[in-house]
Amino acid sequence: MADLKVGAQFHPQLTTIENLRRGWREADAMGVDSIWTWDHFFPLYDGPDGPHFEGWTLLAAMACDTERAEFGMMVTCNSYRNPDLLADMARTVDHLGGGRLILGIGAGWFRRDYEEYGYAFGTAPERLRVLAAALPRIEARLARLDPPPMRSPLPMLIGGGGEQVTLRLVAEHASMWNSFGPPETYARKSAVLDQWCERIGRDPAEIERTILIESDEVDRAEEFVEAGAQHLIVELGTTGENPFDLAPVQRLLERRDEPSGRSP
Repeated sequence: MADLKVGAQFHPQLTTIENLRRGWREADAMGVDSIWTWDHFFPLYDGPDGPHFEGWTLLAAMACDTERAEFGMMVTCNSYRNPDLLADMARTVDHLGGGRLILGIGAGWFRRDYEEYGYAFGTAPERLRVLAAALPRIEARLARLDPPPMRSPLPMLIGGGGEQVTLRLVAEHASMWNSFGPPETYARKSAVLDQWCERIGRDPAEIERTILIESDEVDRAEEFVEAGAQHLIVELGTTGENPFDLAPVQRLLERRDEPSGRSP
């Protein structure tokens, strides 16, 4: 699969710090293009009150533990941090990683995080309005920081599939967009993003298309690529204390590096 990128997202729930660090080090050594975690405060599945770790703190460790892959949050909840502070955090973590950070961000959705940590949950339209106001602040702060991020501009990924607001924000601000399957849904939303780019006079090819897939969807890689995805990111969780299973990521890397695809 020509020009395919492969990523791995490590779920920071129901596991240990040792397993997380071992997992992303192994993924980096395997040759993945990107490594991610998520921005929540509680597990999203298999037990609501199990072990869980905070995402941006993990990114600082990931920056220092890995050497070649780009890395980031899939995705930061905009509501949890002041936009200017987030920009400064991102700049600092980018330097820790030698210029490999991708600033992933979205409007937020997990009610429990909001309520238990004292954030106003509001409505989805309200959270999107807050995101729209935050993005220019993040960009402005990044431009004023001394030293600046090691890449200029710092790559920004926006996650979500809302066709009236989110995809417009992607067209206006992001260099990467992430959403989910199935392939036919992804293809339709990717086409809507193209339309937003055309409306504001931006080349749609400037926005890299990423998609989160589950481990058992790796064998459908061609379908996602045909739907427009350029960067497939495999979601990885653990069972109890068992380590992350990187076998699906390895299979996808082998398909990426076939003679008809990118060279290893």
